[in-house]
Amino acid sequence: MSLSAVPDRVRVRAPGKINLFLDVGSVQDDGYHDVASVYQAVSLYEDLVATPADDFTVSVRDETGEAVPGVPLDDRNLALRAARMVAREVGYLGGVHLDIRKAVPVAGGMGGGSADAAAALVACDALWGAGLTSPALQEMASRLGADVPFSLMGGSAVGTGRGDRLSPALGRARFDWVVVADGGGLSTPEVYAELDRLRAARRPDIAPRPEPPEVDPVVLQALRSGSPDLLATALRNDLQEAACELRPDLRVLLDRAAELGALAGLVSGSGPTLAFLAADVTTAQSLEQNLSAMGHRARHVSGPVTGAKVVTR
Repeated sequence: MSLSAVPDRVRVRAPGKINLFLDVGSVQDDGYHDVASVYQAVSLYEDLVATPADDFTVSVRDETGEAVPGVPLDDRNLALRAARMVAREVGYLGGVHLDIRKAVPVAGGMGGGSADAAAALVACDALWGAGLTSPALQEMASRLGADVPFSLMGGSAVGTGRGDRLSPALGRARFDWVVVADGGGLSTPEVYAELDRLRAARRPDIAPRPEPPEVDPVVLQALRSGSPDLLATALRNDLQEAACELRPDLRVLLDRAAELGALAGLVSGSGPTLAFLAADVTTAQSLEQNLSAMGHRARHVSGPVTGAKVVTR
């Protein structure tokens, strides 16, 4: 491919996600867990701009333009790994600079790193005119991490296996959420290890079921019907108790948000981001204002939204 065929820049937006439901199976021999999850992509976005370069580099800033601590800028960065993967796939010999503006919390359980990787796949494919098919991009995404395929897909979906075997969930009705990302992030392996510890202590409330993980059909019914009240009854996250053991302040905020009008709340993924379901836009805005006034980093978001896509060239 000649550089004359390469556009000046490609910009891609990719959403964060909320786990509406997460059933975690027993730990396997390889240390991993099978899961059954329902994801919803929400309107909190990572913004990635890809420009031609001699090498593979990345810069990461927050929405104000400040550097983001805790995000690697070398080949541990998932977006850089995604860019190199596309280059190998299509035989591209140049490089790329990825400039990422982060809105999704770092290590917050909303899949920000996975969104960056999905955005990099889409951006490099477009930048280099590779013309990769959707199945090809999904296959590469699955090699990068369990949440990356959903970041490409967006919408609402059921994930099984390690969470990367996806099937779309029917229903496009809007749901309003308030997400709160306070304090430092939680390590996903540490949260799973804490879950295993609690289960080993014979906590019957979080014990894995004997059968393979599966999604409660009430969640899917709620998504199809567009009923936040029904969805509130079915929200579940097996990692929540483990996250709250590591961060006891999360329990306090879950209770407080219910008093302020949230229909339900849960830890998103491995946390520590909390997601509160609201009955409607007005209630969500009020909840956001009240939590913000209490000193929390609260954002009103909605879902489902589309996955990673080019927004400008």
